[in-house]
Amino acid sequence: MTTDSSSNIVVLAFSGGLDTSYCILHLLEQGFEVHTLFVDTGGLTKVETDAIRQRALGLGAIEHHQVDVSQAIWDEFVVPLVWSQARVLGEYPMLCSDRYLIVRRSLELCDQLGTVHFAHGCTGMGNDQLRFDQTVRSLGDYVIHAPVRELQKQVTDIRGHEKAVLERAGHSAPGRSGQYSINENILGVTISGSEIDRFEAPGSDTWTLCRPRSEWPVEPLEVTLDFRDGVATHLDGEALPGPEILDRLNQAFGRYGVGRHIYTGDVTIGLKGRIVFECPGIDALLTAHQALEDTVNTRLQNQFRHLVAQRWAELVYTGFFYEPHKVDLEAYLASSQSAVSGRVTLQTEGGRVYAVAVDSPNILQDESAVYAQSCDWTPEEAEGFIKLLGKSSTIAARVRKA
Repeated sequence: MTTDSSSNIVVLAFSGGLDTSYCILHLLEQGFEVHTLFVDTGGLTKVETDAIRQRALGLGAIEHHQVDVSQAIWDEFVVPLVWSQARVLGEYPMLCSDRYLIVRRSLELCDQLGTVHFAHGCTGMGNDQLRFDQTVRSLGDYVIHAPVRELQKQVTDIRGHEKAVLERAGHSAPGRSGQYSINENILGVTISGSEIDRFEAPGSDTWTLCRPRSEWPVEPLEVTLDFRDGVATHLDGEALPGPEILDRLNQAFGRYGVGRHIYTGDVTIGLKGRIVFECPGIDALLTAHQALEDTVNTRLQNQFRHLVAQRWAELVYTGFFYEPHKVDLEAYLASSQSAVSGRVTLQTEGGRVYAVAVDSPNILQDESAVYAQSCDWTPEEAEGFIKLLGKSSTIAARVRKA
């Protein structure tokens, strides 16, 4: 459908939270016909998504739309994440990456409704605004509306102002507008706000997926994951869709406290951001895949993966999910997975997950040479190799000593 810049229809990416609730009222005041879209990225129950629908319609949305993107997140983000082993600063596996699917589905709805007007509830302080805005610009020619960011030009107490606007219009603030900002999706949970922002110890209410040590089961947990060409296909021998594998891993390892992290990173626009995040399923997948890949791929392949991972993480974290260079990197990553097939056994007694066994027909193992036990070369050959390998350093030491 042809889009129309003069249309009074706007598509709002709607989460049901305080910011996007305020956005509905603001956009209505601007004369727009508001279509809300909740992009289900996992982590919520049907009762919760139904409540989001009722809230949108109750606030005045002309129509509320919902779409499930769990499989798309698995295919487009989780799979290359696992291939690359990418973590920002070696720790954060970019649980925020559902934003890119949220924007793309919102723009698809814009096209269906014949409008170029797209709205989001991002503030002017974090990375999400970059992810939202750059994705819009990468995917087409649309008009971006950011009511909360605009509000920041006028008031300092954003949340207080938003609550007051809702109350004047006869609406209460969402039930989850408490001291923490909590984002849940198929990838895990991110918690910020309150003492977390103050660099203090997170409170007991910040435990969501991962249970504290006092609640860990007594018996150890053991699971197996099967991979084909680097993609997880089976959990404990059962063939399952990727999103279900991730959900089951979240539940199983979360009970043992696996996957909880406290992370401080540099927000792209210049702030320090501190969060608690929980991703037991992602941690389990990454641990299993690395154990298999390290075993079946060559030394040079495994070394180069770290370089690709750093660049891939940089692009995804900073908003360039649809950048052609990211496509180039993923083409290499896909090629590097041709031998990454096999079964990995994972174990935990709580807190951490270990890959304790690997089985694959592609293990790079020389039957006549076992590490620290036997080899198929002579001591003289080993001594000559060491001498040649270190020749440059040996010469440098001699010359500089003189």
